[in-house]
Amino acid sequence: MTMKTQIENRYEFVLLFDVENGNPNGDPDAGNLPRIDPETGCGLVTDVCLKRKVRNYVELARAGEDSYDIYIKEAAILNQLNKEAFEAHPDMELKENKADKLVAKKKEDQQTLAQWMCNKYYDIRAFGAVMTTGVNCGQVRGPVQFSFSKSLDPITPVDVTITRMAVTNEKDAEKERTMGRKSIVPYGLYRLEGFISAPLANQTNFGTEDLELLWESLMFMFDHDRSAARGKMAAQKLIVFQHESRLGNAPAHKLFNLVQVSRKQDCDVPRSFSDYEVNIEAAPSGITILEKL
Repeated sequence: MTMKTQIENRYEFVLLFDVENGNPNGDPDAGNLPRIDPETGCGLVTDVCLKRKVRNYVELARAGEDSYDIYIKEAAILNQLNKEAFEAHPDMELKENKADKLVAKKKEDQQTLAQWMCNKYYDIRAFGAVMTTGVNCGQVRGPVQFSFSKSLDPITPVDVTITRMAVTNEKDAEKERTMGRKSIVPYGLYRLEGFISAPLANQTNFGTEDLELLWESLMFMFDHDRSAARGKMAAQKLIVFQHESRLGNAPAHKLFNLVQVSRKQDCDVPRSFSDYEVNIEAAPSGITILEKL
């Protein structure tokens, strides 16, 4: 097992990212329209959506390196991955031993399995995981948590008609072309707020090396997630609050209030990041502000 360098500070952070002529996070329950708060009209991007992008970046940046595998990824069968933890401990005494159900008998062995999974998979160390689905490797609380991202201003999704100079089936050959639709947000600036707990990080072996990789992922994840549907997405600012202590020196919500983002007075309809002003107030005692981007 590779022990990481322990994190000795609590962190919170604010990430500002924008989208231009794209759909940052479609809602499958609403015909894949951009997610929107019906009361305010502001756009939303789920925490799960951004965690997916972090996972994808780590998979690209640390491909083949020990302890940087990704647990939640496309086509993964989680119980098969959980079985690897049991296969790595063949002498472990089992309470249940069936094809689709494995459970360690002793509590300390259950913790050993969970720790083995944390050491192998970056996303379990960071975000936690529920691994009690038959092949039981326990449940892990992740030290890194994201809020829902919300746009600074209300967004106006636009439905765009697109055409294709080809058809799918022979029966449509006479049509010569097919038509479709996609929804875009002309422009939206979104704000993500995140949290990193030092005590939980030390429980999952999420170390300073992993933390640096998380900052890197947040800054560059959109550059490796291009698609016509998402348009132009970019991380614009990453502001980190570093506490002097492991438990923290100030409430998180008061630190988030230090970052004020407002539309410029002469701008009626924002169309770029330059249409906004970002003001960061002085940090209270015990807090260091790090502008990563």
